[in-house]
Amino acid sequence: MVSTPHFTRFPDGPASALQALPLSSDSSDRSHILALLRLGDYFQDACLATDTHDRIIYMNRSAERLFGYRHGAALGAPVQTLMPEVGLIKSRLDQEPARQTMLWRGKGRHRQSRALPLTGAVTHIPSSSGRSHLYVLRTRKTGGSNEIERQAELASLVYRNTSEGMLVLDPKGIILDVNPAFVSLRGRAESDVIGRHVRCLNSPCHDREFYSAMWRTVMETGSWQGEHWGQHANGELYPEWLSINTSFGPEGEPHRRVMIFSNIAEIKQAEAMIWKQANFDRLTDLPNRQMFHDRLEQSIRKARRANGRIGLLFLDLDRFKEINDTLGHAMGDELLKEAARRLSACVRQSDTVARLGGDEFTVLLDDVREPRDIERLTRSILADLAEPFRLGVETVFISTSIGVTFFPDDATDAETLLNNADQAMYSAKADGRNRSRYFTASMQERAQTRMRLVNDLHLALDQNQFSLHYQPIVDLSTGQVAKAETLLRWHHPVRGLVSPAEFIPLAEETGIIRALGDWVFCEATRQAAEWRQEFQSDIQISVNISPAQLRHEGLDLGFWQAHLNTLGLASEHVIIEITEGLLMDSDDDRIRQQLSAFRQAGVQVALDDFGTGYSSLSYLRKFDIDFLKIDQSFVANLRPGSADLALCEAIILLAHRLGLRVVAEGIETIPQYQLLSDVGCDFGQGYLFARPLPAHTFQALLKTGVDTRPFRDGVA
Repeated sequence: MVSTPHFTRFPDGPASALQALPLSSDSSDRSHILALLRLGDYFQDACLATDTHDRIIYMNRSAERLFGYRHGAALGAPVQTLMPEVGLIKSRLDQEPARQTMLWRGKGRHRQSRALPLTGAVTHIPSSSGRSHLYVLRTRKTGGSNEIERQAELASLVYRNTSEGMLVLDPKGIILDVNPAFVSLRGRAESDVIGRHVRCLNSPCHDREFYSAMWRTVMETGSWQGEHWGQHANGELYPEWLSINTSFGPEGEPHRRVMIFSNIAEIKQAEAMIWKQANFDRLTDLPNRQMFHDRLEQSIRKARRANGRIGLLFLDLDRFKEINDTLGHAMGDELLKEAARRLSACVRQSDTVARLGGDEFTVLLDDVREPRDIERLTRSILADLAEPFRLGVETVFISTSIGVTFFPDDATDAETLLNNADQAMYSAKADGRNRSRYFTASMQERAQTRMRLVNDLHLALDQNQFSLHYQPIVDLSTGQVAKAETLLRWHHPVRGLVSPAEFIPLAEETGIIRALGDWVFCEATRQAAEWRQEFQSDIQISVNISPAQLRHEGLDLGFWQAHLNTLGLASEHVIIEITEGLLMDSDDDRIRQQLSAFRQAGVQVALDDFGTGYSSLSYLRKFDIDFLKIDQSFVANLRPGSADLALCEAIILLAHRLGLRVVAEGIETIPQYQLLSDVGCDFGQGYLFARPLPAHTFQALLKTGVDTRPFRDGVA
């Protein structure tokens, strides 16, 4: 046991300790040492300080707990009482004035005489005057030899069984050891690399500058990490993540370097797949919309720097939907893939062909020097896409419409360029398809006019700018007005009367057609109910249905039926007119179900423009139709013995055999009336009887009726 010193813990801590020691009276010495000692109170490690005579002059609370001396009981005692081996360390420090700190590992002694395994550091602090010295010891208890062995065993277990390749280098770069994972990863035996310099593992994918920079960073910071191309013994290259770390010796010198290799080939493959899915079209393997926009932006920046020109083509396959609907989506996909292949074959390797979606493609042409080069390219594309497509046992023909625009001639930003090309493409379609059109300022003006018209269309219904006109449908046998077709009119406050051919497509595209269609139905049936009550007439009201009204959410048939019930108007007094284009969408179950629901509710159905569509007879077999309306193109040239008359007669006979009645549209002359009446046509409609009339004028017609006796008698 160590005898208790003759003095107790100093009430003022380190300051009073200094007063009791034979140190220099130099005030700078005392303030310097006092500041150092005060820091010890903040250490978690055990901290002791001794004078040059090895007497303990300071112990922090951690040291008191570790050695079992509380309340200053060890102050003034020789430090060897607590740490027998530390004297040797102090002697070495005294012999090597250049060294101030030395690491050590040894045993200490608890107040109760039990051994303490310790590790720590001894720091020698000379005074500024050179006459007094201070030794500061920081130490902590270790787990003992068993703990050290356990930790070493655990480290070895990790080193030998990890899936990451590891090797250990000496400070000069010589390979000292490798783990089994490295042997498996690189395919090189331990004997092949141990003892050699690490540069034997350099990859041919990286140059000397790469490795010089890597090792420069290791020398400066002790570590480096990044992607690296590893090479297997068989020559195969693969991506890996390489980490290099350094362990340092007691003097801060590099002791060992550890390199860790992780194969990231699968990660790279997954990243590549994700990148491809985000940037390329899955069906055609062409760049998708996102990639196309990125490349367009890059091309614009490059052309702007070089004062160059870019050409942009926007392509849309003509009537692709008909093929897709007729032959099925699988065949449609095959056609798109073949179209993409043909497009790519027409352009240079430096150009970009992209699929924006559906049947829309773009071609981006860098460094366009002569506009005639574009002309040759568009002719080549039109010709190649007009060649037959062999899809399994089917052979189909399509064409394409192409819009062309240039940077910087037409626009200087990507979005405007794409809009310009799109407008030019629609101009090509409007001009008959299977052709190309260049963007012009007039197209931009039309596009702006269209945009303003769409904005006005949103306000027109709320501002009561719409009205209905009615055209009579006459029973050709009696001359009585039997039905009325409802026709929508828009009275624009600035432009005046806007043609339905202009605003109906816009209403369909923007979705306004649903609200507009409901308004037309409600207003037309309300007017019909009034006429039936006032004139005791059996007149039927005919309302045109747009295909867009039945798509997406569809019509609210329940609302329509409730409205008819409110009016007291039977469903049989309402006819809906549909086109063959709508029947072509009948593969859509929603449309099929809605048409069936109309018939079940008692609403009659008329097929408009009969004979001008595709596969009309098949629709007569598939759907419940009440009326056929012969298109006015067959009526316009009617004369005795003509082919048109033969067609009209055939249609009438076919309809009657199927239990349908026939309405002939576009009757303008007495001979047309007589010829149609003679071949048994049921109803007629046209300017011969009346033009479309506003409600009050049509009401007067109902009062007087249409006098068809002169027509039937052949009097002009």
